[in-house]
Amino acid sequence: MDPAIAAAFDATWPAAGHAEAGGFRVARAEGAGRRVGSARAIGPWTPDDIDAATALHAAWGQIPAFRVDDDDDALIAALSARGFRRQTPTAIMQIAAGELTERAVPQMTVFAVWPPLAIQRDIWAAGQIGPARQAVMQRAAAPKTALLGRTGDRAAGTGFAAIHAGVAMVHAVEILPDWRRRGLAAWMMRGAARWARENGAERLALAVTRANAPALALYRDLGFTEAGGYAYYVKP
Repeated sequence: MDPAIAAAFDATWPAAGHAEAGGFRVARAEGAGRRVGSARAIGPWTPDDIDAATALHAAWGQIPAFRVDDDDDALIAALSARGFRRQTPTAIMQIAAGELTERAVPQMTVFAVWPPLAIQRDIWAAGQIGPARQAVMQRAAAPKTALLGRTGDRAAGTGFAAIHAGVAMVHAVEILPDWRRRGLAAWMMRGAARWARENGAERLALAVTRANAPALALYRDLGFTEAGGYAYYVKP
């Protein structure tokens, strides 16, 4: 994965804490999911380091999970030999922010606000992005924003964006079910790109599961390209 995007990915969706186990950094989720509750290789590792990382997870009451880049064949083989299985393959997509700012966003369609409004928290909660994941947004360093998307004269979508070292990462995009496939997500990406450029970022990036074919198609249609990918390795 692009190192700048990898750094922004972790910095803009931060864990509650970390501990190192040899060549791994193990993240503490506090209920916020695997994206902030997995172990990640940060340097040379040994098989004993895998066991140490697994023990840290257990000590924190977490299911042991490793987030592994698609091209890390050695780690994939070592984890597979220990009974870990691949889950949730995910693509990291990127685009130059300027490519999404050529078209003006219609008035009253996308707003960048912080802190999030109550309606945004309700939309996230409806999409299973509850208090623990919303707490991740609070931990992220500024500049950051909550994106509010409106269509049909009502609030129908929300998302979170934050910037690290010139890369704006978009997380937690959620559109209410009755308002999907009406173009709102695309306008929200354009709104995110405009906010990113206004706050000094030249690139926009996000993660999307490979199983989410409609979202992948949307981002590709907008001009996003793949910058890398990962999956979680978890014991069943």
